[in-house]
Amino acid sequence: MFTLEIDGVAIAVINGSEEVARDLFTCDGFKDDIQAMKTDGRPLWNGKSELTVRAATEEEIDVFDDALAEDDSEEDEPFEPDARHAQTASNDDEDEDEEDDADIVFLVDIDEDEGLAS
Repeated sequence: MFTLEIDGVAIAVINGSEEVARDLFTCDGFKDDIQAMKTDGRPLWNGKSELTVRAATEEEIDVFDDALAEDDSEEDEPFEPDARHAQTASNDDEDEDEEDDADIVFLVDIDEDEGLAS
């Protein structure tokens, strides 16, 4: 698993290879999303800071696993947005041998009225 870090703050964890993580976290669509998403009224990314992809820590992996387990346990209940719920993202490069879908868990609280653009 790999973590996206911006300005020394862990933002999100993905359960894919390093190549998949780098491709997803640095693609234009994801960059647009993290500029539009806000935490405490501020964009997750200012469009200028370096996006760092690094191996996830054990604590970040635990948060990821807990979020997916919580999401699975709520399948029959109405979904209520929560920053720690997993968001599914697709990798659109058809010629890659990697799995096409990866789960992303945000490690920061996302303002309620924000979300990934469709």
